[in-house]
Amino acid sequence: MTATQTSAPIAADPPAPAIAATGLRKSYGDKLVLDGIDLNIPEGTVFALLGPNGAGKTTTVEILSTLIDADAGEAWVAGRHLTRAADAVRSLIGVTGQFSAVDNLLTAEENLLLMADLHHLDRSEGRRRANDLLRRFDLSEVAGRTTVTFSGGMRRKLDLAMTLIGDPRIIFLDEPTTGLDPRSRRTMWEIIRDLVADDGVTIFLTTQYLEEADQLADRIAVLDHGRLIAEGTADELKQRIPGGHIRVRFADARNLDTAAGIFGIATREEDSLTLQIPSDGSIPNLRAVLDTLEATAVRAESLTVHTPDLDDVFLTLTGQPRPAGTVASPKENA
Repeated sequence: MTATQTSAPIAADPPAPAIAATGLRKSYGDKLVLDGIDLNIPEGTVFALLGPNGAGKTTTVEILSTLIDADAGEAWVAGRHLTRAADAVRSLIGVTGQFSAVDNLLTAEENLLLMADLHHLDRSEGRRRANDLLRRFDLSEVAGRTTVTFSGGMRRKLDLAMTLIGDPRIIFLDEPTTGLDPRSRRTMWEIIRDLVADDGVTIFLTTQYLEEADQLADRIAVLDHGRLIAEGTADELKQRIPGGHIRVRFADARNLDTAAGIFGIATREEDSLTLQIPSDGSIPNLRAVLDTLEATAVRAESLTVHTPDLDDVFLTLTGQPRPAGTVASPKENA
């Protein structure tokens, strides 16, 4: 009798990315704005695009949200080809731009109902979604007020709620917290986190607030002069930048001298009685420094660890001279 053979399970194909692009290029006249960028953004994640003014961030969003056409390259959004299935793409995305789309002459509720009409929702479904979003964004108590009376934070929340009325699977947030105070900005961060965690949406975020990208993004790309010059997690990008160190302050010059002799590659600061010891910021590295100080009976008053942050990444990677023939478009604000 022949033994029954069982075949190995066939591995499932990985899910299609929420956004994929290859070789996107865009020029205005003879001025190159995007110089062949590639993207691969998984579903249910936050992707942040960083870059100085004029780098091409807003142009990228405008292309991927079907507002303008690329000159070259291809892209797929929610599995649909960006140009061959543009209407299908538009039905699956939401866009919140740098400037509020709120109508000042309408109430918060009326703004949401207007968006429901634009999405061709029937009246009862539109009202249900509007009421749900008003509750979700803590705007129920001001639903009947005209939005001209709203604070900046309230307007941005309503703006995002209007984007969500169509239940998009991918949301483009172009500088979503520009002009907000720190409290309102953190409120918006919580809303963005909840959208991903609770609803499984994908967020494509452009921002100049580096802390914002650090707090929210699963992956970050740095765009400069129309080119992607770095991509990775926040930690991966920080590790690319030198300059991490352990700063040790000593009780007196004698201990400083002794430690400087032990850690020969360290930088000493006489006035503050401190020593900067190069470090990758890891726990083993920190433990090695502490063990050495203890073994040599060197007395340290305090110790702090400095690792490069996204500010360091941004300043190190961006701002190089623009390649010949590239310039931001007149409409490129970010």
